[in-house]
Amino acid sequence: MNIIPAIDLIGGKAVRLKKGDYNEVTVYSNKPSEVAKSFEKSGASFMHIVDLDGAKDGSTANFDTIKAIVSDTSLSVEVGGGIRNMDTVRKYMEIGVDRVIIGTAAVRDPEFLAEAVKAYPENIAVGIDVKDGAVAIKGWTELSEFSCLDFCRKMQTFGVKTIICTDISKDGMMSGTNLELYSELQEKFDMNIIASGGVSSLDDIRKLSKMKVWGAILGKALYTGAVSLDEALAAAKEAE
Repeated sequence: MNIIPAIDLIGGKAVRLKKGDYNEVTVYSNKPSEVAKSFEKSGASFMHIVDLDGAKDGSTANFDTIKAIVSDTSLSVEVGGGIRNMDTVRKYMEIGVDRVIIGTAAVRDPEFLAEAVKAYPENIAVGIDVKDGAVAIKGWTELSEFSCLDFCRKMQTFGVKTIICTDISKDGMMSGTNLELYSELQEKFDMNIIASGGVSSLDDIRKLSKMKVWGAILGKALYTGAVSLDEALAAAKEAE
């Protein structure tokens, strides 16, 4: 299983939200590129970046910060937040982003999703953020009409190869991740499953790795020191 450290961006700063609440922001660093370099130095190969400004308003507000991370490291970078048209997809592809994550637009603009998957079949992931069993959109501020499982089925028919599933109720709470959800997704779908939200202990990592999910995103657990990246990488490898 791949360990994917995360950086969430607001105003060019590395932050974390509590349960997706934009009013509950903790700033961890004013220099996200330095954070990314430290992850690479610890042995990470991947990086998950969310432009939280973009997730809210559809902009690419943190583009320059993301570009710096891509150019300053050799990490395989995936980016989400505000990716709602092909111009934005191409913009990120052109600076060397490995994978773009489509969230709100996957729900609201299936024609765009189909176009993106056709143009970049290996480079498109869909972010599925779950709140009370429903798929949340627009930076977790609205609920769609889709249940998580129904939406995953739809994504598989679109040819999506990777989904990143976040249980919002677990995100940033340091109370463990939703193992039952990821076990069910891994069992039912033939896509790369990336677990996100509440991955907060080595036990979580070992259990997810044994499930054979493709990856696990680590955010707050790294920033608070609850889990070191070195330990997380080792635990994921041991449990395979």
